[in-house]
Amino acid sequence: MARIIIVVPCYNEAKRFPAEAFAEFIQRTKDIAFLFVDDGSTDGTPALLKQLEQQTPERVGVLLLPHNQGKAEAVRQGCLAAFAQGAEYVGYWDADLATPLDAIPEFVALLDERPQLELVCGARVQLLGRSIRRSAVRHYLGRVFATAASLTLGLAVYDTQCGAKLFRTTPRMRAAFARPFASRWLLDVEILARMIALGRAAGLPPVEQVVYEHPLRQWHDQAGSKVKPIDFPRALAGLVRIYWRYLRPGARPDDRNMEYLRGAGAS
Repeated sequence: MARIIIVVPCYNEAKRFPAEAFAEFIQRTKDIAFLFVDDGSTDGTPALLKQLEQQTPERVGVLLLPHNQGKAEAVRQGCLAAFAQGAEYVGYWDADLATPLDAIPEFVALLDERPQLELVCGARVQLLGRSIRRSAVRHYLGRVFATAASLTLGLAVYDTQCGAKLFRTTPRMRAAFARPFASRWLLDVEILARMIALGRAAGLPPVEQVVYEHPLRQWHDQAGSKVKPIDFPRALAGLVRIYWRYLRPGARPDDRNMEYLRGAGAS
């Protein structure tokens, strides 16, 4: 059983999947396993993933979804499978490795050193000595969205959408994945919203005390992203739905999430 499982959602990644980078990282590290979730790809992605699994079956797993369901559900299914395997830490990472795999040990160290933390989020912050490369359009649209997400959540969060997350498998985190997300893409914001709602309902520490944003040393925008500028208005509408479902006055977590939390002994 791996102590740490990183879920990697994949959809039609055959032309850009960095198989060698994953294989090399696996060879020089330990305690970190990968669960690749193919989200109904129509190209050669499943075959590539199966090949990687055959090379190191003790460190690589592949979950094939029957049809495309969106990144949020692919990540959720992967995390549920990782929970079932008993991993202490579970995370998800973008398949294009815009965030290098070498950042994973940094996330692990933060959770090891700070037992109060439940979630570590990568943050793309351009600082001296760090290499953050992003197109101008995506950067400025991202900053507008990040500001809107921060206002929606009522949190001073800088970067909700970075595809590098690692969390401790606490009852609250497991409960946050208990039912499908409302959005196909805004799972990062919805996870935080669920954590807030679950914490309020069950008297758990506020999210500000258990979530840490870690400025990345390197993040390089990769060609072929599935998210386009045209999706921006849709994303803002998704924030409204998330606020209405979880954060408006009188809103309560979904019963299935609360039942899971109570069953885990956290209420």
